[in-house]
Amino acid sequence: MPLAVGSNAPAFTAKDTNGNTISLSDFKGKTVVLYFYPKDDTPGCTKQACSFRDAESEYKSKDVVVLGVSVDDEASHQAFTQKYNLNFPLLADTDKSLVKAFDVDGGGYAKRVTFVIDSNGKITHVDDAVSTATHAGDVLAALGL
Repeated sequence: MPLAVGSNAPAFTAKDTNGNTISLSDFKGKTVVLYFYPKDDTPGCTKQACSFRDAESEYKSKDVVVLGVSVDDEASHQAFTQKYNLNFPLLADTDKSLVKAFDVDGGGYAKRVTFVIDSNGKITHVDDAVSTATHAGDVLAALGL
């Protein structure tokens, strides 16, 4: 079972699409949408990523940060980002430390689960029944934004 609403989000540090180090603590004071997905450049994962890409202005206007996570490496994330003009960071969880910390291990890949983490580091929403095509809008609706 993924971490539950009300839990503290595990602190993490990972490399993003461009090899930059990103930590949850970098976003203290902001709401973070941390979405786990199975694999770069697959049909469902592409729909999901593009839904967040297309909703970028809505998320930015609400000061909400979007981070995608899979066990793919930085090179895979770079190719996926370039192919679909993604406008948010993807985190490379090649050692599966985030997948394990958030309890979304699908046996070699990340299960499709999204966590909303509030400005104090608490999980306020968990979505494990993701509709890939409408996911970004569904998360905004769940946040009441």
